[in-house]
Amino acid sequence: MYSTGTESLLKQAREIQDEELQKFYGRISKLLNTNRDFGNETIDSLQRLNLIVSATKYAKTLPSDLKKKLQMLLVSKAHPEQIQVLFSSVLRESLPLSIQDLSAGLAEDVKSSSYVAAVVLSQVACKDDVAPVCLHMLKCMEARQTDGQICKHTLPILTKLISYSPEILTEDQVNLVSRKLVDWLRYASIQQGATMSSGSFFSGPRTRQPVPVTEVDGAVAGDFFTVLCVGRSFGEDQWMNMYAFSMIRKWLLTYDTEGTSGGESAHLSPIQIMLSQVQDDRSEVDSSVVSMVSATSSSSRLLPPKERLREKAFEYCHRLIEQSDRKAIKRTDTELQKACIVEAVTIMDIICKEDPSYVYRAFPSVKALYGRISAELAYARVLIPIAQFYLNHSEMAAVDSEVVFRQLFSRFPSELFNEPALAYELVQFCRANIAVLKDGVSLYRQSFPNLFKFLAWNSPALISDYMELLPSLMSPNTAVEILHSLLDLPCLAATLDLQLRSATYQASERVLWDHGSKIASALEVFRQPSYRGLFLYILRPEAGSGDTIDRLNMLHEVLSEMAASPRVMQCAQVVPVLLHVFFNNVTEFADQKLTNQLTLVLLERSSLLYNINQFKIELFRVFSTHIRALCKLHPSLIVDQCRELLDFAGSTANIYSKEELYTNVVWLIGEYLSVAHDPRCSVELITSFFESLEAVLFEISQVRQSASPPSYPPHVLTTLMTTLAKLASRSQDLIPRLSLSLSKLCTFARSKPVLACYSEEDAEEIITRAHELTNLLKLPSVAQFVLAPPALGESARWHRDTNTSLPRAMRTITELLHKQSNFLPG
Repeated sequence: MYSTGTESLLKQAREIQDEELQKFYGRISKLLNTNRDFGNETIDSLQRLNLIVSATKYAKTLPSDLKKKLQMLLVSKAHPEQIQVLFSSVLRESLPLSIQDLSAGLAEDVKSSSYVAAVVLSQVACKDDVAPVCLHMLKCMEARQTDGQICKHTLPILTKLISYSPEILTEDQVNLVSRKLVDWLRYASIQQGATMSSGSFFSGPRTRQPVPVTEVDGAVAGDFFTVLCVGRSFGEDQWMNMYAFSMIRKWLLTYDTEGTSGGESAHLSPIQIMLSQVQDDRSEVDSSVVSMVSATSSSSRLLPPKERLREKAFEYCHRLIEQSDRKAIKRTDTELQKACIVEAVTIMDIICKEDPSYVYRAFPSVKALYGRISAELAYARVLIPIAQFYLNHSEMAAVDSEVVFRQLFSRFPSELFNEPALAYELVQFCRANIAVLKDGVSLYRQSFPNLFKFLAWNSPALISDYMELLPSLMSPNTAVEILHSLLDLPCLAATLDLQLRSATYQASERVLWDHGSKIASALEVFRQPSYRGLFLYILRPEAGSGDTIDRLNMLHEVLSEMAASPRVMQCAQVVPVLLHVFFNNVTEFADQKLTNQLTLVLLERSSLLYNINQFKIELFRVFSTHIRALCKLHPSLIVDQCRELLDFAGSTANIYSKEELYTNVVWLIGEYLSVAHDPRCSVELITSFFESLEAVLFEISQVRQSASPPSYPPHVLTTLMTTLAKLASRSQDLIPRLSLSLSKLCTFARSKPVLACYSEEDAEEIITRAHELTNLLKLPSVAQFVLAPPALGESARWHRDTNTSLPRAMRTITELLHKQSNFLPG
């Protein structure tokens, strides 16, 4: 969120009129032409211009003279860095420039060229546009700078170039950069950069004697320089060492994809290693001499540039892991150690994937590293790349990785669920390794209750990730428990909130939060031993403790004060989305038994949901959609779950509290309770369903003077009528009873309480449906065909073709029955 002053400046920049803008362009052109040494007025004007061109998503068209002037000044060495940054920023936000003119203006000065290259890359359209920039950067990299400065500005541009077009570099160019990276990584000076002392009154400034860099614990560095070496100042070669390390992962992923045949770089003889070291010692000399030595050296044939880079990068990472064992004096250095461990282990993982022979050299140090940091929660994020290394290589090295994944999936989510960075990185790790984790790490699926803690606490940020992860956590053994866990996700969010607050405050304190004493009472209940079992189940780390618990109503009552918490409400909003994902995937492997279990869960949990505003309504909509899909997948579940369906459909209370779900269940009974779908469907079963639904229809359609108007929509009535007609057509002894009920419904629809509640169209719909069904049942064989069409009727054509649609067929039969009522049997 911007401050008021910033918002005002942005508004002015976005709403500036064209006439005023043209005047402003002219003023800047005049300032640039008349002032060689840019003052505050020129800098302020350039800053305002930069704000104007970047304040909207639409690029601005600068006047040609101003554009040329900015391009000319951009490549000049005579201006301070602040000015060049402004030139570059303005040109990047302008409409497409002439890439050829910019590329032709690349100067020998690497610093200026980096700003030009940034503009070219921001507006590049094809590979040919960046080729001149790439060639110029490589020339700058290969040539020794006249002022002795190593070209540290080239590496960021080169990284961007290979990101845009990896194939832009030839094999020779790749080898050139690889050799340079080796030099920068391995042969930076271990002496601190030169600094100037202030001197005394009678003597001028003098150069201090060089002192060695130190380790993070203050000891003198005894090996080669790395990013974990500490000093008051750094030389250019040391800065290039840091730049090269930051680039090496990207470079290896892009160009080190060939591997080595037989792992020759990892298994060199002592003589070969000695020759390689001789070659390495000479790499500090002039690049032309290096090229000559490389052409004649026998070790170069043993270690091509890519493999030599791989070897030196491995040694660099190995040293970083050793340095991370030192206790840093400064806290910032401790954080730097963590970052370097992550990068070092990741690079070693890349190298081991390209050349498996490195696995045996890498595992001892990685295993020792894990042993050092595994007990410390502060290193939780560092454990993720270590787990990736184990996942990729533990099988080859014959190393047990279960302890690593138990730490990753069991301890961290339980204790660090409120760490958003850890949550994001762990979820990304799971997404990147879905196939391997679900098939090769049994603890992954078993730990889904723990993984759901990240989702419950960070719902809006992680919903898209969990939509992808959820199918990988599902199996026939865990599907039912996952369904319960998804329905209880808001309860989990509320419980985690209470757990975190309980750990923060002492039990004796009366904490008043945003919701006052209500939340404080929930915290007191959380601490009571009598409720401990409820919360322990919700907070369970692994699956297998049971699909659900018996006292869910009690849990919902205890957590009722937390229902209005913003975190709980946000969590409740993601549950319907994840339920759709769950059911869309569970149908791919659900058998008859699992389908019955899931249907039973939907019916039972419809009465056991956390009472959050709009939460139940959304879930009933999801239940309605997917209970239809489950019945379509296995229609016989109507018979398998007949008792539960009878209890659900026979309760009038469900009409008022679960109207959408109730209507769909009634429709399913009429659609699938048939011998065509299950031979076990007997006349007695049909009659029992008929009698139960008939009693419901009779109860809700009573017309009494003292009765209140109906509070349910008319389509509940029409669905009940249609389902009863379907059942009666399959057991024709029930037709007279239904005909009598339908005639009473016509009287009900014309009564004053109904007309006061329903619109005229709704009442007419009830009466029309009653007449249609009454006339249809006078021809039982026709009724059975119309109300229960064959499988062909369920195809898409049946619903698209108006000539074969059921409504048209029913209207036609009704017209015939009205016209020829004297030919119909009594």
